[in-house]
Amino acid sequence: MGVLEITADENVKIRVGDKLKGRVAFVTGGTRGIGEAICRSLASQGATIAAGYSGNDQKAEEFRERFTKTYSTPVSIHKGNVGNPEDCRGRVAEVIEKYGRLDILVNNAGITIDKTVLKMTDDDWYDVLNVNLSGAFFLSQAALRHMAERGSGRIVNVSSVIGETGNIGQANYAASKSGMFGLTKTLAREACLLLARSGKLNDPEGIGLTINTVTPGFIATEMVEHIPEKVMTQILSHIPLGRLGKPQEVARIVHFLSADASSYITGQVWGVNGGMDM
Repeated sequence: MGVLEITADENVKIRVGDKLKGRVAFVTGGTRGIGEAICRSLASQGATIAAGYSGNDQKAEEFRERFTKTYSTPVSIHKGNVGNPEDCRGRVAEVIEKYGRLDILVNNAGITIDKTVLKMTDDDWYDVLNVNLSGAFFLSQAALRHMAERGSGRIVNVSSVIGETGNIGQANYAASKSGMFGLTKTLAREACLLLARSGKLNDPEGIGLTINTVTPGFIATEMVEHIPEKVMTQILSHIPLGRLGKPQEVARIVHFLSADASSYITGQVWGVNGGMDM
């Protein structure tokens, strides 16, 4: 069985609840892999979906068409470079202008440029940091301003188990994903401060403004398809559950953290890694 054969979307394909009805979610890197699974999971609970993507217009349009045929909730696609601060601010503003609000931001977009430290160029380092970490910062900064004014919101960062364990050939990726932990905890504290200053922190009618991080392990997506069989066998030997994760298993945690009922969870790191990091 190939890597991607086990990722057939087992997520519910129809609306199964209303936990996120009326909410607008912007998911970067949302048209494939983990991002698409997150979009489907949020939509299954009634959320309106804005999916970000970076370059492949045809694939993005195919995603939009598939999504429209499956879910009754609105969906839109938004092209931009997460590694560019102006694009980050622009896409958040675009989503807010289109729907009038932004309730959930999922910073899922990420890239890898794998080389050992001695072979890594300046551009290899900065390109990965710009997309994976700086992009999450600039998107969160723009979203946080809007959410704080409204008094509620959810930001979920998608990090990686590599940010916790490190990995040979991935100094740039590991640093960017580890940096999300400090970013998440600081944003979470500042979000509480912003609500306190505006008198909205203990609003009995409110759902809070929370920021959390999810750390997937090795998930069966296109990103791991190129890994040689021998290397994959070695990877699996280090995963206590003995298998790759499924995109929808990550999506379920994002879905959970995005719900109104998760208002007492903030500044936390949630591992979805099959036991790789305990």
